Amino acid sequence: MIVAPMTTSTTAQGFAHTREQFEGLVEDVLRHARELGASEAAVEVSEGCGLSVSVRKDELEHVERNRDKSLGVTLFVGQRRGNASSSDFSPAALQQTVRAAYDIARFTAEDPAAGLPEADDLATPQESARDLDLFHPWALDADGAMALARRCERAAFGVSRGITNSEGAGVSAQQSHFWAGNSRGFRGGYASSRHSFSVAPIAGRGAMMQRDSWYSSMRDAAELAAPEAVGRYAAERALSRLRARSVATCEVPVLFEAPLAAGLIGSLVQAVSGGALYRKASFLVDSLGKPVMADHLDLDEDPFQRKGKASAPFDDEGVRTCRRRVVDAGVIQGYFLSSYSARKLGLRTTGHAGGAQNLRLSSRLTARGDDLNSMLRKLGRGLFVTELMGQGMNLVTGDYSRGAAGFWVDRGEIVHPVQEVTIAGNLRTMLRDVVALGADEYTSGGKTTGSLLIGRMTVAGS
Repeated sequence: MIVAPMTTSTTAQGFAHTREQFEGLVEDVLRHARELGASEAAVEVSEGCGLSVSVRKDELEHVERNRDKSLGVTLFVGQRRGNASSSDFSPAALQQTVRAAYDIARFTAEDPAAGLPEADDLATPQESARDLDLFHPWALDADGAMALARRCERAAFGVSRGITNSEGAGVSAQQSHFWAGNSRGFRGGYASSRHSFSVAPIAGRGAMMQRDSWYSSMRDAAELAAPEAVGRYAAERALSRLRARSVATCEVPVLFEAPLAAGLIGSLVQAVSGGALYRKASFLVDSLGKPVMADHLDLDEDPFQRKGKASAPFDDEGVRTCRRRVVDAGVIQGYFLSSYSARKLGLRTTGHAGGAQNLRLSSRLTARGDDLNSMLRKLGRGLFVTELMGQGMNLVTGDYSRGAAGFWVDRGEIVHPVQEVTIAGNLRTMLRDVVALGADEYTSGGKTTGSLLIGRMTVAGS
């Protein structure tokens, strides 16, 4: 989620509705909820629009323009909760939507944890209006998008005759804005943008074909990588996978490429998030103040990062966000809680209704020279993983098993590409057994990390 203050000129920036119109809708819905007898209510109204274009082998495949809008209301009758939504903003439709939420609440069982966040936790008007410089509309038409996609794919084909086919290249320009409010006084909203292009070339022929892909995604189109650079890198990745083979089953160190290492951070966040914790469905239940990662690792969160991919001055409930250290020297310092999950656990919300905000993993051992080549030397003999398949992670036990592809490394040098293997371990052990973190940082979504070296895992092959 990205944010920037909304202005009165939103219609001039490609939106059909202004902030003032959204503000009026929120106030109308809150008034309807009070008149019906709701004890509390929260409303969010939003609009999104964009353009997506794809080409394949230089031919246009599709052009899609999207525009959507929605209003959602959550209201409470005591500790009974009801939700309803509508894409029709007419007065009659909004009254029907509020009535639907009210009727649902009346016939829903009471929940002691239900309710709006405490007033002291809500962002103030000054906090909710914080400028994070993250709304950057892209004046891109279909012809311009098609030209960029073609440049990206042509660059991939131009790397080598070994690039024989393509799954296509795509360009996307998206933007949205919203306004929210609740009966405890919170008001706030912001605009967001997300732009990207990607390509997926195919190398080789017949049974020897290999596919890979790459992309660039930014909030500001001016900061996207050059389409030619994306195309060339995607092609080089596909070519490097030719003549891949399996390896014999073994226990060896495993190096996760930086984009995949971000997924391990995501698994940690999931394990220390409210829903999994209060349901006792996590291998990290009651882990607060205990070691969960190697003692040289720190995990920091910064929701106020300018142009950050997961920046926000408040969470989905209007609770203020804050900078914090989530993991300090391997020890977990805080969970990821909404107001509901916090009440279930007898704790206080951490402002994470909607998820984590701009996480960065760092190591007290990492040196500037720890690029990928350095990390391969630290790996020594083992598997360098560049692709994972399947969803083989058990959140309750921490057991981890994924199909994988990458490269076999011996004496710190890549020997040959690898495919059709499975890597397995347990996340509790894996996170504590991080030997090294690379300086080759990569940001995937709202998570930034370098390549991650795990001391030992099982690699199941031929």
